[in-house]
Amino acid sequence: MKSDRNKTIDISVNEGRTYLERCISVEKLARIEDVLDKTILGDTFSVLPLLPRGFADLVIVDPPYNLTKDFHGSTFRETTAKKYLQYTEAWLDLLLPLIKDTGILYVCCDWKSSMVIAQALAERLHVQNRITWQREKGRSATRNWKNSMEDIWFATKSRDYIFHADAVRIRRRVVAPYRVAGKPKDWEETANGNFRNTGASNFWDDISVPYWSMPENTAHPTQKPEKLLAKLILASSSEGDVVFDPFLGSGSTSVTAKKLGRHYLGIEHNPQYCVWAEKRLCDAETHPSIQGYEDGVFWERNAHMYPPSRRKQPR
Repeated sequence: MKSDRNKTIDISVNEGRTYLERCISVEKLARIEDVLDKTILGDTFSVLPLLPRGFADLVIVDPPYNLTKDFHGSTFRETTAKKYLQYTEAWLDLLLPLIKDTGILYVCCDWKSSMVIAQALAERLHVQNRITWQREKGRSATRNWKNSMEDIWFATKSRDYIFHADAVRIRRRVVAPYRVAGKPKDWEETANGNFRNTGASNFWDDISVPYWSMPENTAHPTQKPEKLLAKLILASSSEGDVVFDPFLGSGSTSVTAKKLGRHYLGIEHNPQYCVWAEKRLCDAETHPSIQGYEDGVFWERNAHMYPPSRRKQPR
């Protein structure tokens, strides 16, 4: 029995049959109106050729890293760098025709797969930056440094792309307030403390990996935080744009896109993860908040500066 504070979504396929029935399958060339705001249950490599050309404004890809990992009955096995490059090129070449000419692509990876993915992206796209984010979870190592960082590659199809810098500002506490003529200089004085909204860099140390007491948490072994995805979505898309995730997992990309007023589409081959994704999409109807994102800014990790009565929904 889970405690009342344990919010982890781990319902079985049988328990979540109604959620699974919300998913669709694609077996022939699809129109965008047939797949928009849906979860496709199917194999990514089989589905991608059947989707409309140039429909996606923003694509967020979180492929299996080159590690042996069990995904609830489906195991991805570590292979050579050469074979992992071939695997990456295979899904990337199927994916690129689906992205608009002004479209943006983010690819998540660990330090080892990052070297391979960067090579594949650089040969096909304009690589704009590499984001590194600090994952505070992780096992200690006895013969190496603890692995607590992951990368996200930022690439575009052309030089013509959007970037909403003001939408991803970070709210940090001011330790040494500086005043001019007695007034705050580039910071805000509040009853809860002194704060400054700063521009986001390509190193993120304010992300909390989902854990058991967070409503977004699922039993997926490599779930990405909604806060992390919100940064990518807000910076690189506008309301009403289409956000696509070809390796959807437990649905974090689709859920976050929905909460932020974007259209979404995801592909996932594991029925268990499809159940969790659709459960979360339903929950987003009544609980649209994103932990760590309030009042149009991102707060530092584990920051709870405002009482609940003052918090606003991210709309």
